[in-house]
Amino acid sequence: MWRKEREEGKEKQKVCCVRFSQEPADQSVVLGERVVLSCVVFNYSGIVQWTKDGLALGIGEGLRAWPRYRVLRALDIGQYNLEISHAELSDDSLYECQATEAALRSRRAKLNVLIPPEDPVVEGTPELLLMAGTPYNLTCVTRGAKPAAHIQWTKDGVAVEGAYQSTEVLPDRKRVTTRSYLPITPVDTDSGSNFTCVASNPAVPMGKRATVHLNVHHPPTVTLSIEPRSVLEGERVTFTCQATANPPIMGYRWAKGGILLEGARESVFVTTADHSFFTEPVSCQVFNAVGNTNVSILVDVHFGPILVVEPRPVTVDVDSDVTLNCKWSGNPPLTLTWTKKGSSMVLSNNNQLYLKSVSQADAGQYVCKAIVPRIGVGETEVTLTVNGPPIISSDPVQYAVRGERGEIKCYIASTPPPDKIVSPSLEVVICRRGARPLQIASASDRILITAPISQLLNVFFCKIKSKSNLTGKFGWF
Repeated sequence: MWRKEREEGKEKQKVCCVRFSQEPADQSVVLGERVVLSCVVFNYSGIVQWTKDGLALGIGEGLRAWPRYRVLRALDIGQYNLEISHAELSDDSLYECQATEAALRSRRAKLNVLIPPEDPVVEGTPELLLMAGTPYNLTCVTRGAKPAAHIQWTKDGVAVEGAYQSTEVLPDRKRVTTRSYLPITPVDTDSGSNFTCVASNPAVPMGKRATVHLNVHHPPTVTLSIEPRSVLEGERVTFTCQATANPPIMGYRWAKGGILLEGARESVFVTTADHSFFTEPVSCQVFNAVGNTNVSILVDVHFGPILVVEPRPVTVDVDSDVTLNCKWSGNPPLTLTWTKKGSSMVLSNNNQLYLKSVSQADAGQYVCKAIVPRIGVGETEVTLTVNGPPIISSDPVQYAVRGERGEIKCYIASTPPPDKIVSPSLEVVICRRGARPLQIASASDRILITAPISQLLNVFFCKIKSKSNLTGKFGWF
């Protein structure tokens, strides 16, 4: 009996010293690859088994119910490692090593089975037809990854930012489908570009790729040039319309000042430039199946002065303010001057000549002159008429032969001209000696009075009335 108790004591002491010198650790394994979970039990020679999610896998090296599982035993060191070959998603579980006779359990180890994403697909591959200027979302889809794949975009090998993505968990609640969207607004230069999406996760760090080739349709891109850039009026000028388009160019149209130039149908247009090319742009319209593009250009034509606004005669009353207008066009920029005809004094260098409180002395011809350096000179005249009272002049002493008809000369200056010089009934001219009218006759600028010479020794009085109701007086003695 003493011997039996001694053996039981040794057995208890042995069990008490059993421990794990190595426990299984969390690991990751790529789908289809091999993984080993470690388990080393110190000072133990009994049964060791593994459990998966709490379910015992069996005893011994070969586990019949789990043909891909095997226990790698080394009894001398107490090793009971679990080897899993050709890992599958079903192996993604919690594993535990148990020394059953010692009632000893290891920590639970998580085996994470990594699954690479399926080959990504870009919608529209291999070639995607887009319209320039129309926003579009490039879409890349990759399925069945664990963990979810990250998708990166490149354009012709250069990383592109701005994408966003969504994920969808598959029914097994472990694998994930990822969709990535890259918003773009294609331009004509994007035609021929390659956009690539790269889907990666820990199972495939280098990622898997899918590429789409862009075919961007766009109206013609046009550049219009002139040769030479500056010309004199009357010289030849060449317009060149360079264009690119997708689909190809179908034709050209030329216009000047909005008016179609018949017969101009090629990419080059040659013509003779006149001053109108300076203000009326030449345009080239290029069209294809998608649309058309119109580009215009003005020609730097050098030309002499051209009268744009011709001045009109002006009539005003005395003491009025007057503005005379005159406008010229020329290239290079012209110099403009206002002078009064017969005078070299410059009154203004603007399109308008302003005269304040004019008198009859201001009446006359005014010259508006334009000078384009090294090109030419132009000038025009405008008449200013100033209304005022008639001015009457005559020699204070005039002679006649006694007994014959006498003639008195009366000179009249009037703006506007008198209605009539002889017409007492209209009260235009009234010439009297005392209260009795004399016999008179008139010409355009003088009055003739006939009377016996004896009567001419008296005083005569003459009154002239113009259309503006202004009057002038003169007397003879």
